[in-house]
Amino acid sequence: MKDSKTYAQKITKLYRSLKKGPKIKTKTFDDPVDAIVYAIISENMESESARSVYKKMEEHFVDQNDLRVSREEETMDVFGGITEETSKTAKLLRKTLGAILEKYESVGLTKLKEMGKRQAKAELQAIGCLSPFVVNYCFLTSLAGHAIPLTEKMIEFLKDEELVHPESTDEQIEGFLERQISAANAYEFYTLIKQESKKVRKKKTKKSAKKDDEKSDAKAKKTTRKKKKKVTKRKTKKK
Repeated sequence: MKDSKTYAQKITKLYRSLKKGPKIKTKTFDDPVDAIVYAIISENMESESARSVYKKMEEHFVDQNDLRVSREEETMDVFGGITEETSKTAKLLRKTLGAILEKYESVGLTKLKEMGKRQAKAELQAIGCLSPFVVNYCFLTSLAGHAIPLTEKMIEFLKDEELVHPESTDEQIEGFLERQISAANAYEFYTLIKQESKKVRKKKTKKSAKKDDEKSDAKAKKTTRKKKKKVTKRKTKKK
C-alpha cells in the first residue's frame, strides 16, 4: 500500500486510543460452519443485533442442517421480520450451507481444523459464495488464523478517516492491517474498528440531519419573507 509508513503510524495511534476501554474477549467457534453462519448474519448488521439474532437461531433450529432445510419465511421470521435484507441473508445462508453439504457431505467443517492454516483458508475461499469478510471472520474465530475481517462500512470508515490510502484495494488494506496488528490482537482490533465506524456514522448522520433541518428552516424563512414582500406591494398599490 502506498505511504504505508505514514498510515501505519495512524493505525497504531488509533488502536492505542481505542483499546483504553474494557478488555474485549475473543469470540471463538468450535465448528467453522457456526462462525460462517454468524459472520453472514453480522456482516451487514450491528453487533448487538447480530448476537441477538444468532441466539434466537440457536434456540429455534436444532442445528445448522435444520437451518439449511428451513423455509425462507421461517428464517426471516427468526430474524425479526420479512425485509429485503433478511430475505437476502436467509437465501445466502441456505445457499452456503447447501454448498458445504455438497462438498463435504456434512453440514459441518471440523475437518478444516485438521488441515494447515493456509490450506484451510483456501478451502473456505473455494466454497465460492462466501465474502472476504465471512472467510476472514471464520479463519480468525474458528481456525485460529491471522486475519482482520472488514465489512464494506469498515473499509469506508478507514478511507474516510484517512487511515489507509484512498486508492488501496480491499485486499491491500487487509494485508496492510495484518502486518500492523498481531494475530493475538486481531479480534480486538476488528471489534474496536467496527464499533468506531458505527459511532462515526451516527455522528455524520446527525450532522447531516442537522444541516438538512437548517436548510429547511432557511428555505421556510425565505419563503415567508417573499410572501410578506408581496403583501406589502399589494397594499402599496391599493393606496
